[in-house]
Amino acid sequence: MQVIDIQPPVVNHPQTPQVLALGFFDGVHRGHQAVITQAKQMATAKNMPLAVMTFDVHPAVIYQHQPADSVKYLSPRARKIELMRTLGVDVLYFVHFTPEFAGLDPQSFVDQYLVGLNAAVVVAGFDYTYGKKAIANMQTLPDYAQNRFEIISVPAHLDEGEKISSTRIREALDTGDVDLANRLLGYHYHTTGSVVHGEARGRTLGFPTANIDTPNAERLPGIGIYTVRMQVNGQWVPGMASVGRNVTFGAGRAVTLEINLFDFHADIYGQSVVVEWLHYLRGEVKFDGAQGLIDQLNLDREHSLTWLEKEAN
Repeated sequence: MQVIDIQPPVVNHPQTPQVLALGFFDGVHRGHQAVITQAKQMATAKNMPLAVMTFDVHPAVIYQHQPADSVKYLSPRARKIELMRTLGVDVLYFVHFTPEFAGLDPQSFVDQYLVGLNAAVVVAGFDYTYGKKAIANMQTLPDYAQNRFEIISVPAHLDEGEKISSTRIREALDTGDVDLANRLLGYHYHTTGSVVHGEARGRTLGFPTANIDTPNAERLPGIGIYTVRMQVNGQWVPGMASVGRNVTFGAGRAVTLEINLFDFHADIYGQSVVVEWLHYLRGEVKFDGAQGLIDQLNLDREHSLTWLEKEAN
């Protein structure tokens, strides 16, 4: 897959006609997958490459003046590239969402980006908007297209009668409901990070933990205890994770991510890891003392192993 950054305006115009899917695609969830799959089917039928056009930052950074470092993504750039590759995308465009790009009127957007990227077919979700302040949509696109390319509008993809959306997934993650988030995504949610030194308290409790420093742009699930897997040196190791403030050991503590890996004893300080979020176990509880916490951790491990065994079967 070719990954191309576009610093507006478009300079290199592809010579080969292509099928172009449009969207921000945060999370590349099941709804997004439906758009890209339909575009892939059209590309195969027409013997054309499948291209996807997305953006380097969330449009809210420009339109709503949000600080760029305050946005938490379901799929930052590297993860989005990985997911797009698995869907058979041939070319992935990252348009840099500059104020100048945001200020384009709909006709200029269509002329410069859709026609400019030699789109023979444009595929997008039914609610895709474009142009300055998103004043144009899929219903008005034929007026701007002027019969220069074919248009496919993909209807909403539903789960239990409700539209699958990135907003719905973010809300599920924020409340700890990774089970729902995973169902809407169509895969297990991932975050990345590096192993850093913590307080080493887990070791004294018999549950040594890897403290994970997560990149600021990635969205951690809400406070709670989870069944997870962690990829270390290419190997997936099951375990359980705590996102919380360690309230048993004092108030006012920062939120940390600590992972206890089952039957794993290697020194992994400083290593880069991937965390796969599988199942929500419980909320954070303040115990009267260490023994109460140890008893609960034994139960969490037991429940995690039971869930993992059931999932494997």
